Amino acid sequence: MLSIKKLNVCVDEKKVLNNFDLDIEDGSIHVIMGPNGVGKSTLSRVIMGDSNYKVVSGEIIFNGEDIKEMTPDVRSKLGIFLAMQYPLEIDGVSNQDFLRTAMSSHQGKNVGLYDFIMGCEKAIDELKMDKGLVHRSLNVGFSGGEKKKNEVLQIKLLKPKFIILDEVDSGLDVDSLKIVAENIKMYKEENPEVSILIITHLSKILEYIKPDYVHVVVNGQIVDTGDYSMALEIEKKGYNEYLDKSNIMPRD
Repeated sequence: MLSIKKLNVCVDEKKVLNNFDLDIEDGSIHVIMGPNGVGKSTLSRVIMGDSNYKVVSGEIIFNGEDIKEMTPDVRSKLGIFLAMQYPLEIDGVSNQDFLRTAMSSHQGKNVGLYDFIMGCEKAIDELKMDKGLVHRSLNVGFSGGEKKKNEVLQIKLLKPKFIILDEVDSGLDVDSLKIVAENIKMYKEENPEVSILIITHLSKILEYIKPDYVHVVVNGQIVDTGDYSMALEIEKKGYNEYLDKSNIMPRD
């Protein structure tokens, strides 16, 4: 589904991703872990097409198409979705209008109000969200947990093929984490061809969404790959052995 080859990315003239390689198969779940400042969130932004990140060289191929020059909206319509670590607040744009407009754009036709309400209410119930949130400005005044649930609500309505979860577990209490993770797992089970890339520091979310592969990133490169057990070991022992192996310290 996604093939990244020798990707080099700079931010403010600093190289953040360094000859980065990653292949994600249809239906697979991959996890990216690593110390702070090694390029994990940069990867998610680059896949989504954030113009603040300069792609110096390399390939990003999604379902056979080179998406490197595509804008974020085009990538989104292809089926790529980024659940952000810090979702944006947009005052004056209601959550309902945002969601319905996004659905209409993806489907290439106007989504009727009745169909939207039916789909939205079902997803909101499954996420145990306050129904009033859909009528408020997008993410304005939402708690951290409500913002993350709202990201998953978008997933359930937009139905992407490839989901990037950028520390979707950060700032969530135990109950909210369980609800968020179980709804993502439910979506994956209903759509087995969907692939997921999880960026996280903690293994707790992986108790609900079992990965096929866990990758450790240091200095903008994958330095080791394993299975779920690797994430558990990292939580116990940290990243010292990977830093020692690469002889590279993380950037601030």
